[in-house]
Amino acid sequence: MDIYLETERLTLRRFTADDADLLIELDSDPAVMRYLSGGEATAPEIVRERHLPFIVAGYEKWGGELGLFAAQERDGGAFIGWFCLRPEPDGPRHEAELGYRLRQASWGKGYATEGSRALLHKGFTELGMRTIWAETMTLNRGSRKVMEKLGMTLTDHTPTPPDMQMVEGAELGGVRYEITGEQWERG
Repeated sequence: MDIYLETERLTLRRFTADDADLLIELDSDPAVMRYLSGGEATAPEIVRERHLPFIVAGYEKWGGELGLFAAQERDGGAFIGWFCLRPEPDGPRHEAELGYRLRQASWGKGYATEGSRALLHKGFTELGMRTIWAETMTLNRGSRKVMEKLGMTLTDHTPTPPDMQMVEGAELGGVRYEITGEQWERG
């Protein structure tokens, strides 16, 4: 297992080509996909042929330091979802997106906050990040609450992308939260 980081309860590791079924299962839960696709599952061939190769290629692009990482419980190894810390495809390397997608069975256990907090720490102490940002739909109170717990600040309201117009609350758009290295240090 290619471990990226560990927390008290989680192991984050790099995805491999053998992990397609984990992502397919995660993206097939309507509750998980509620604010992403309106509950529609991601087609398995899209995961296998586009998403997973893009994820794996990201490790090479960013020297294994940034990307999207599989999250497992340290006790027992159950897959709970993924976390990401990565720049925009053509963006500056010192500005990264923080994100996560967790299995419904893992909701409400503090995993989103725990994994995200560890990524902020790594980003600001080891990887030279200046700003870390996260976006979600305005109605997604669960994710917004995590961002606020992390000390992130609401910085912008964003329009709903054209491919997400079917999502509940699309008319309200999204929100962007940010935290700088200085804000994190003051924490």
